[in-house]
Amino acid sequence: MAQASGGHVQIVEVGARDGLQNEKAVITTADKVALLTRLIDAGARRLEVASFVNPARVPQMADGEAVIAALPDRPDVSYIGLVLNKRGVLRALETREGGRRGVDEAGCVLVASDSFGQRNQGQTIAEGLRENREMLRLAREGGLVPQVTISAAFGCPFEGLVPAERIASLAAEMADAGAVEIALADTIGVGVPAQVEDLFGRVREAAPGVRLRAHFHNTRGTGIANAWAAVRAGVAVLDSSLGGLGGCPFAPRATGNISTEDLVYMLDRSGVEHGLDLDALIAINHWFEPLIGRPLPSMLGKAGGWSGAPAAA
Repeated sequence: MAQASGGHVQIVEVGARDGLQNEKAVITTADKVALLTRLIDAGARRLEVASFVNPARVPQMADGEAVIAALPDRPDVSYIGLVLNKRGVLRALETREGGRRGVDEAGCVLVASDSFGQRNQGQTIAEGLRENREMLRLAREGGLVPQVTISAAFGCPFEGLVPAERIASLAAEMADAGAVEIALADTIGVGVPAQVEDLFGRVREAAPGVRLRAHFHNTRGTGIANAWAAVRAGVAVLDSSLGGLGGCPFAPRATGNISTEDLVYMLDRSGVEHGLDLDALIAINHWFEPLIGRPLPSMLGKAGGWSGAPAAA
């Protein structure tokens, strides 16, 4: 059932991981830590901070452990590490050894098509299901929050439309494997609001009681509309990236995530609480632009916010 405006949405900030992984200019460890610290100061309480993947394939993430070791030890903040296989989970667990804080959540990934899965992770769907069951078990037994993202849920760059029935079935299997949160990711930015409402409705029926999260890319300009459709469909957790940075290295013509600033503006104007400070986010956007070496895609970074109040005389 659609929800009216109001309520609360949790925003997961993915800029330091998904936002940067496709960037050619290497961002230093110190600048990544500064970015994450500023985002926490702006109100972010769940953040993707690194991915435990092969650094030869994703060089930008080669310093993941160093970034994590330098993060502030905030009990009110949850740090997420992306993991694609059991080795990734073990690396995530190693960040917690010796009494260190480390990461708090294992962000597992299950790709919803064989073609993309083989290019992204070297796995078919069936192989991904088996691997994710083991990953979720290792995460849970090691004290990490076990959550999973179903990637390419709204469409595959090689196979086209992914059947909704398949997504619902995969979600049910991941719920059975112990995932406490399931995200549906529009990895290549092809989804539209009607599809969002339909797919999340099916997944809610297939995996009752599991928290649902939405991850949208703005490749075709529908990302913010899709985020609002997810909110209206009762999804209470949304991913976004500072400045709209991002893109999958293994998806053709992939572009950025929905912008955190743009999402916050929409939620603010719609009466939905989220806990982030828009002015602070815009300031971080402007601080980070010189490090990237180009303007960020975010609309709010260019236009600024708007309160609705009359302009001063």
